[in-house]
Amino acid sequence: MKYRWVLRQQADDDIIDHLQQSLNNLPEALARVLAIRGVTSVEKARLFFRPEISHVHDPFLMKDRDRAVERLLRAIDTSERVLVYGDYDVDGTTSTALMVSFLRDMGLDPIYFIPHRVKHGYGLLPVGIDFAADQGATLIIALDCGITAHAEAEYVTEKGLDLVICDHHTADETVPKAVAVLNPKRRDCSYPFDGLSGCGVGFKLVQACLAQRGLPAENALKYTDLLALSIACDVVPMIDENRVLMRTGLEQIRNSPRLGLQKLAEATGQDLTTCDAGRIAFSIGPRINAAGRLADASLAVNLLLTDNEEQGRSLAEELEEINKNRRELDTGILEQAEVQAKTYGGANTLVLHAHDWHLGVVGIVASRIVDRYYRPVVMLTTVDGVAKGSARSIKGFNIYDALNACSGLLTRFGGHEYAAGLTLPVDRIDEFRSKLNAYAEPLLTDDLLSPDLQIDAHLQLGGITPRFWSVLSQIAPFGPNNKRPIFVSRDLEVTGTPTTVGKRHLKFKVRQRDSPSATSFDVIGFGMHEHLSMVRTHRQQNRPLQIVFSIDQNTWNGRTSIQLQLKDVRSQDETGITE
Repeated sequence: MKYRWVLRQQADDDIIDHLQQSLNNLPEALARVLAIRGVTSVEKARLFFRPEISHVHDPFLMKDRDRAVERLLRAIDTSERVLVYGDYDVDGTTSTALMVSFLRDMGLDPIYFIPHRVKHGYGLLPVGIDFAADQGATLIIALDCGITAHAEAEYVTEKGLDLVICDHHTADETVPKAVAVLNPKRRDCSYPFDGLSGCGVGFKLVQACLAQRGLPAENALKYTDLLALSIACDVVPMIDENRVLMRTGLEQIRNSPRLGLQKLAEATGQDLTTCDAGRIAFSIGPRINAAGRLADASLAVNLLLTDNEEQGRSLAEELEEINKNRRELDTGILEQAEVQAKTYGGANTLVLHAHDWHLGVVGIVASRIVDRYYRPVVMLTTVDGVAKGSARSIKGFNIYDALNACSGLLTRFGGHEYAAGLTLPVDRIDEFRSKLNAYAEPLLTDDLLSPDLQIDAHLQLGGITPRFWSVLSQIAPFGPNNKRPIFVSRDLEVTGTPTTVGKRHLKFKVRQRDSPSATSFDVIGFGMHEHLSMVRTHRQQNRPLQIVFSIDQNTWNGRTSIQLQLKDVRSQDETGITE
């Protein structure tokens, strides 16, 4: 894929100078990284580098929080039967486990329900409401779903139950009729941060209940490991209180992980003591997600709740096996989807459909098609005669708004800017494809369809010192809106023998040109084998390169070293950066 190299909007030079001087001669590149992230003073730097749980927002600032707290505490005081209603992805299963854990700690014996992805579908559904009524529940707490469930909320009332909704998805003009609807994206909610995960909204309810009871705020820390899983896996912005909660949760995972996570780590060869947001998103999260994709999400919830060694081991091994099956399905469906994508390659959006694709993995494959074709993608399969699937989008194109514009053709849809789920009649897929493309045509400009690499700063490789790495690593945890800083270096000499390793990963060494004594750095380009010939030619002809990269540590055979993660590579004489 051809990228545009774009230098991110730079901060005022006076601010950068101030940060350098005030923070013990901080390297200019890092001062720019901080300024771009809104860290423009010593006080802001102190809060950024040392976030504490006390820095999060007052949970009672959220609309309906007092009503939700009153109803939940009343249920606790009178030992009511409470049903926790979740979703089948990581955010939904962690939300469920968090609320069940809290209610157990408060003396209740709650039950929970998560719809089956294929049998039931997404969201607050009558089947789950009926289950709650049959089990004698008087209160349903819906987590990571429910914000558009108007009819279902009325059905809860008809069944004689109360409903509290804790959601973070895009809200309609009006919200369902319930005892309380907690969602920072409500039009009438003035909560200071609307980027919480679904689990995050549930966590704020827990915080509020503890505060109302006069219990120590520290009591909520035991649930932050679950919260960290949701933040890392649900692609929510890693800023504001999410960043605080993520750091707090990572400490919990590293130092005192719950039994289920320990067993999952053992089954997959993970070291939780060095766990970070990336490890969660790409190693732990997919295994938790696999339960809801191919089997029953309750497996994941049971793992996160268990305090039994043998049960934990058995569930972890089962999830690992399910995830292996999921990867095999991914590969087969991706190959078929790419054939269709080439057929519709000239379209602004890609709407792909096959009757036998597994509903549990079409979302994953949609994301991979987006990566390869850089177009909004809708992947659909057929379930009980109806087309169901997932949509994924690119920067600058709101897929939820796009589906809303096509809502007359859809039976059901929901989601947010970059990801959504939808259902429609099979015989209307072609009409939907045409309408989605028509909606997208004026919005998907050439600039939007040309992916860019947002570069934080220029950097000479000699500037990568132990202190530089120490400061850079403290900018973590990384995620949306606080991505791992990206640098560009020019006039580089290729050393050693460029090669490919693993699954078509490019590997070579570089050092600053005309500095024979300069340190050579390992470069790894994941999946970037197509650049091998060019890099080898530059090595043979002693021609300089320019690269865009992030910086990380790599541990191999007990040795840890700095490694440059390649994002793109060009000849020195190619067009450079847009500023």
